[in-house]
Amino acid sequence: MTDDKTRAPGAEVDLEDMVASSDSGARKPAGTPGKLLVSIAAVWSLFQLWIASPIPFVLGFGVFNATEARSIHLAFALFLAYMAYPALKRSPRDRIPLLDWGLAFAAAFCGAYMFMFYEQLSQRPGAPITQDVIVGVIGIVLLLEATRRALGPPLMIVALVFLVYSLAGPWMPGILAHGGVSLNGLVNHQWLTTQGVFGIALGVSTSFVFLFVLFGALLDKAGAGNYFIKVAFSLLGHYRGGPAKAAVVASGMTGLISGSSIANVVTTGTFTVPMMKRVGFPAEKAGAVEVASSVNGQIMPPVMGAAAFLMVEYVGISYVDVIKHAFLPALISYIALVYIVHLEALKANMQGLQSSNPPKPLVRKAVGFLAGLLLMMITALVVYYGLGWLKPVLGDATPWVVAVALAAVYVSLLKVASRYPELELDDPDEPVYKLPQTRPTVMVGLQYILPVIVLIWCLMVERLSPGLSAFWATVFMVFIMITQRPITAMFRHRSNLAADVREGFHDLWEGLVGGARNMIGIGIATATAGIIVGAVSQTGVGLVLADVVEILSMGNLLLILLLTAVLSLILGMGLPTTANYIVVSALLAPVIVQLGEQNGLLVPLIAVHLFVFYFGIMADVTPPVGLASFAAAAVSGGDPIRTGFQAFYYSLRTAALPFLFIFNTDLLLIDVSLLQGILIFVVATVAMLIFAAATQGFMIARNRWYESLLLLLVAFTLFRPGFWMDMIHDPYQDVPPAQFVEALGNADPDSSLRIQISGLDAYGDPMTTYMTLPVPDGETGEDRLSNLGLMLNVEDDRAVVDMVTYGSEAAKLGFDFDQEIIQVQAPVDRWTKEWMWIPAFLVLALVVMLQRRRRDHGGKPVSA
Repeated sequence: MTDDKTRAPGAEVDLEDMVASSDSGARKPAGTPGKLLVSIAAVWSLFQLWIASPIPFVLGFGVFNATEARSIHLAFALFLAYMAYPALKRSPRDRIPLLDWGLAFAAAFCGAYMFMFYEQLSQRPGAPITQDVIVGVIGIVLLLEATRRALGPPLMIVALVFLVYSLAGPWMPGILAHGGVSLNGLVNHQWLTTQGVFGIALGVSTSFVFLFVLFGALLDKAGAGNYFIKVAFSLLGHYRGGPAKAAVVASGMTGLISGSSIANVVTTGTFTVPMMKRVGFPAEKAGAVEVASSVNGQIMPPVMGAAAFLMVEYVGISYVDVIKHAFLPALISYIALVYIVHLEALKANMQGLQSSNPPKPLVRKAVGFLAGLLLMMITALVVYYGLGWLKPVLGDATPWVVAVALAAVYVSLLKVASRYPELELDDPDEPVYKLPQTRPTVMVGLQYILPVIVLIWCLMVERLSPGLSAFWATVFMVFIMITQRPITAMFRHRSNLAADVREGFHDLWEGLVGGARNMIGIGIATATAGIIVGAVSQTGVGLVLADVVEILSMGNLLLILLLTAVLSLILGMGLPTTANYIVVSALLAPVIVQLGEQNGLLVPLIAVHLFVFYFGIMADVTPPVGLASFAAAAVSGGDPIRTGFQAFYYSLRTAALPFLFIFNTDLLLIDVSLLQGILIFVVATVAMLIFAAATQGFMIARNRWYESLLLLLVAFTLFRPGFWMDMIHDPYQDVPPAQFVEALGNADPDSSLRIQISGLDAYGDPMTTYMTLPVPDGETGEDRLSNLGLMLNVEDDRAVVDMVTYGSEAAKLGFDFDQEIIQVQAPVDRWTKEWMWIPAFLVLALVVMLQRRRRDHGGKPVSA
């Protein structure tokens, strides 16, 4: 066994400092300044709850428009950033220097300037006066300094580079040169409009992200974080390498509500990493498992490190669609990580921890699991259809009846919980550890699942906005925090009502403060990332980046994607999840879209955004700046660089997924039926497990080199069967451009044509691009062309666009006057691509047979 007490004496303090400095601020002043700091944080939380609620509209008081709300939001974030984050490592932690007081008030004034002078600014759009420019310049400088304090230098440096680039455009070399902008133009664009700092990103932070972070903080403060960890350990801790499997599941559950991979690592890692080391994981591997599972939490819906809400705005689809598309890759990635941990345990012949559960036959376990699953499904159906039936009957009284029913269920769950002992926080460095029993552990905290159900119900069934859904879930969470102690104590016949209620309000206060302090970094990050987005829209640097990638890739599709992935990794280094996504989506998503269309790669926008997001998040893992790896190494006592490389090795499955769903959008559940979705989930999961076995070099026995290659080939075929089927039979046939109308008339109504067109772009430069043309309604080709809003001039073998109806489908697709259609590809009937799965499974069976034979003929597990 490995000694798990290798951490230095100051490691606990270092860990607290690491999380504080990255999430909530390392400064904890005493006396009046300390009380003021937590009071302002709590007021910020209450303000966000106020603007998210329907109350201001009912009372007709305290209604703020989007720009005013963003301005107040940023003012709070800037003020608290200077209060909570010391300027330097040697700066005092127990008091706030006079300079920081001055900077805090100045920054808050600049942040609130849009709110305070909203009417005057609206009367002089695009014409800032000297006062506006001075406030804007000071505001940008103070925002950059707040960014350095709260998030470190990387994001501040990137934003500064873009500001310098905006001003110094005429003096830039070669293709980087642009017309440049004046100081007045820069300040107006970045600080006085909603194109820069106060743009979409800060708007999403104000409307949605804060409430989800607050909800997570309240849930954790109520005891849900400890509950998730205990449940995971009670369920999985006794299996081979059980603590590592429990770490993956616990980090996944924590990641559902957490917006920070570093906080996730430290929250679950301080408990799970020593447990992993106890069953035989080396320090680096234990830390790497925690890193891989915590960073995966950032790609897991419903929050996705707050990126899900940004995707709604940037991609232009509903929140439910974002969750649907992002869910399958995240889930199969988690399942594969559990399998990787299992393979590590097999290689090293590890055992699990001692179980406290009474022994049960396998059949009884299976029956119990299926019975529980069936009960959940029946309950969900009864609630869904019951509410659907009650709504028309009850009318306006429905919310009140549902609230009473929810309260009754909540009290019933507390009654059940009171029959079992309370969960306690364990010391992970105890010499002996026995797993908690599963049934009491699960039963004692079922009330924590209710607010999550309310959140998902409001989002998915009621289709409320993410902000309003989070508001109602948070309101219910507040109710739980205040009442769970007194009600449980009453059921246990040891009630001290006043003390229990007081303790509940104390937890609520700490949750409100904790939620706001966790939001400081995110609020600052979204504002600073707005500078980058503003510079992109003002200077056209995105087009320059596309040109650079095109030159380096020489038009090769795979090289375009590889270069974009590497750039996403570089840009994501040291950035929190939200800023990370804003930066890579603003700079790199358009590159893939533009170059992909020019080279025949036509993919939905959500696939492109998920591609750059996945690689941006991988920067938290990758040395030399993998912040999550450094946090895990501090927990495990291992080497941070080796931990980072091991975590990257475990995360290869996450790095492979974006390339797969770019070429096979079925993995994102785009245009698939329910049965197809279930089949894709099963096959994709099997494929990911095979990929994990290939990269880990072990399945049933240690892989021979050719077996690993065969397994990679099988995984690729299961993920992308169309690659091989396209070689056997082309999915499209070329049609002469002059016969475009006939091809349109002959195509099936639900199909689409691939069109290549040439013409001039918006800047008057020649361009050639591909587009997917959905077949419109109509009996004949001429009818369909008319419904498309397109008129063609066909001469000899040429088809030239003669006219495009304004606002028509053709105009939305990008058709323009005088473009020439140079290639038309119509779909053809062929075998479905899934037939390629059969030879893949046959090859898999061959590898399994070879490894079983080798294992049965005396092969022993090899030590890790």
